[in-house]
Amino acid sequence: MSEAKNTAMKKQMQKSLKTLGDTATSEFQAMSDQFQAELNGFYNLYEAYVDNASNAVDWDKVNPPAEDLVIHYDKLNESDPQSAKDVLNKVAVLKLNGGLGTTMGCLGPKSAIEVRGDQTFLDLAIQQIEHLNEKHGSNVELTLMNSFNTHEDTRKIIQKYESHPIVVHLFNQSRYPRFYKESKHPCPKRMNDDKSKWYPPGHGDIYEALVKSGLVDKFLSEGKEIIFVSNVDNLGANVDLKIAEHMLKNGNEFIMELTDKTRSDIKGGTLISYEGKARLLEVAQVPSDKVEEFKSIKKFKIFNTNNFWLNLRAVKRVVENGILKKMDVIVNPKVDSEGRAVIQLERAAGAAMQFFDMAIGVNVPRTRFIPVKTTADLFVVQSNLYAVEEGVLRVVPQRTFPTVPLVKFGVEFKKVGDFNGRFGGPLDIIDLDHLTVSGDVRFGKKVSLRGTVIIVAGQGQSIDIPAGAVLENKIISGSLRILDH
Repeated sequence: MSEAKNTAMKKQMQKSLKTLGDTATSEFQAMSDQFQAELNGFYNLYEAYVDNASNAVDWDKVNPPAEDLVIHYDKLNESDPQSAKDVLNKVAVLKLNGGLGTTMGCLGPKSAIEVRGDQTFLDLAIQQIEHLNEKHGSNVELTLMNSFNTHEDTRKIIQKYESHPIVVHLFNQSRYPRFYKESKHPCPKRMNDDKSKWYPPGHGDIYEALVKSGLVDKFLSEGKEIIFVSNVDNLGANVDLKIAEHMLKNGNEFIMELTDKTRSDIKGGTLISYEGKARLLEVAQVPSDKVEEFKSIKKFKIFNTNNFWLNLRAVKRVVENGILKKMDVIVNPKVDSEGRAVIQLERAAGAAMQFFDMAIGVNVPRTRFIPVKTTADLFVVQSNLYAVEEGVLRVVPQRTFPTVPLVKFGVEFKKVGDFNGRFGGPLDIIDLDHLTVSGDVRFGKKVSLRGTVIIVAGQGQSIDIPAGAVLENKIISGSLRILDH
């Protein structure tokens, strides 16, 4: 793209954003100021997008991370029980809570979905912090970064924790306008246009949003030095004293938790060495002819769990010196309700790693990465494969395999409501390796699945797996309906 065209695109967007900014009324000055700040933030992102439209890396410079960039978790020193309280009082905890449960057919914040009995993601996050503080006499606080999609609902939900001995902070990440792919004009015409015309710009917004919220200054004034960040739907992400102590003692400003790739993780972002520095590489940045190489478990053996440890003073520094404008931009194409192609510009939190001093990765056990993105994930975490200990899911000792089962469900199981109606209760999957279920299939109570099990009900067919059934290395197809007598 020519420099003249780039300049014209930027000027057009500036003009459109000024018109959009003028729709903010002076009656709500604070809201108007925030709106203008968000439009400025969006323009900085758009400018980076225009200046580096390809966003592809130079593949010849991409290498697996150097040995000194990644430390294996087992090589970290054991934490000192005597110093646990002092360490924890220097730690803040933040959960990324901007997502809705729409992909699983739920309304409202994803964190409100029940994942173990009647316990939600948020309930388990609260339990984690409460157990820490009770066990060590510490004062760890929980912070939730919401989006405009989740903030109001979350504010109401957390009222039930008011009697709990825990402090919960809320702040909102930015709200940016989508823009049309062809015309490059913003989708919204006014400040209060429909929610569908706006978007939260990914978890890479955490740095600016956290500093602007005032919480970084607050935490620093309270003697906190680092903040542990994770997705609220990662049920394995809890405060780890070994990692916290290592960070405090060694002066690392950024630690990214990585774990070994499995068949399920080939698209996950990975840590690379790029021009001598640690850098996060996402699949969207990979040249199209190199995607298969990127997915290779042989070359890139670890991937990003989206668990991060950040030095709070360093967070403030990189925001205030403006260097985050150089973060990689992720182009996320969408289609609006009218069928028009629109674009969301986003950033990944891990992309800021290159701007922090002594940034490293820690190769952690898989137990620290238990995400729930689909009902297939929900099926696994609700089973007897896991037990809840202090708000954290742990694989039960009876499981002898190092990996969790690979589970694939058809569209009939995609929404939580439909999914729940197809099971008489949690299944026994301690010895399960692989499960594929497609079509109108229902499971009775106390069903056991072992090895590889494939169940396919064709169109117009249905299969009922009877209560107490034990299926081991079985393929079931056709139709089997069991009726109450």
